Amino acid sequence: MWTEIRKPFYNLYRRWFGTYTLDDPRIVQKEAPYTFFLPSQREIDSVRPDDVVKLIFRSEPQGLDYGAERMWVIVKEVTPDGLIGTVDNHPFDMPQLKAGATVHFQPYNIISVKLYGHREDEEPEQKSFLDRCMVDRCVTEDKVPVYYLYREEPDLGLDDDKYPDSGWRIRGDYRNMSDEELDARTAQYIALGKVLNADDSWLHLIDAPIGSAFMRNFETGEYEPYDRDADNDD
Repeated sequence: MWTEIRKPFYNLYRRWFGTYTLDDPRIVQKEAPYTFFLPSQREIDSVRPDDVVKLIFRSEPQGLDYGAERMWVIVKEVTPDGLIGTVDNHPFDMPQLKAGATVHFQPYNIISVKLYGHREDEEPEQKSFLDRCMVDRCVTEDKVPVYYLYREEPDLGLDDDKYPDSGWRIRGDYRNMSDEELDARTAQYIALGKVLNADDSWLHLIDAPIGSAFMRNFETGEYEPYDRDADNDD
C-alpha cells in the first residue's frame, strides 16, 4: 500500500535527479556460460552506424518494478573511445530515460546485435542447451559434482513445449551416502545449460543416444559406460 502511495513521488524524483548505468554482461556470461550467450567478438567488431544493439540499463536509484531493463539502441557513431547511439525503446520503469536519448557505451556492453547488410557471411549458430533434464537439486544449488547420468526415452513435459525433455537424468555424487540420505534428495526439471553451468565435466556426452549411461570415475576424472541392465537383473 505504502509503495503504491509513494511511487509517483519516487518516480518524479528519479525523473529529475536519476541516472542509469550499463551492465557489463561478461560477468554474467562467465558465471552462466551455457545459458547466457553473447555475440561473438567478430559480430561486435562488425557493428556500424544504423545497426541496432541491445544493452542492459540499470536505474539509479533503483526502480520499484524492475532492477534493470534490456533495450535496443540504434548505433549512430563508432569511435576509438566507444559507440554512440539512441535508445529505440520506451523504458517501462526508468523515467529518467526516454526513447531517442543519446547513449555512450562500450563494445563489451552489447548483449545482442542486428547487423544490416554489410556482412559477407553468417556466424555459425550457437548450440542451445535449453532442452530440459531431471537433475538432483544439490548439483545446481550446492555444486555437488555429477556422478551418475543416463539418458532415457523422454517422458516429461508436454508435446508442445518450446524446450522439450532431453531424456537426461543426472545424479549428484552419492558415494558414502545412506539410502535414507539419498532418498531425501530432491530433483528439479530444468535446462541442461543450468546443469552445465554448475558442472560441465560431462559436456562431451551430451549428444549420446537414448539408452546411454555413465558413471564418473573420480580417480581418473573420466566418465565410464555403465550397464543399467545389470542393476535391474540383481
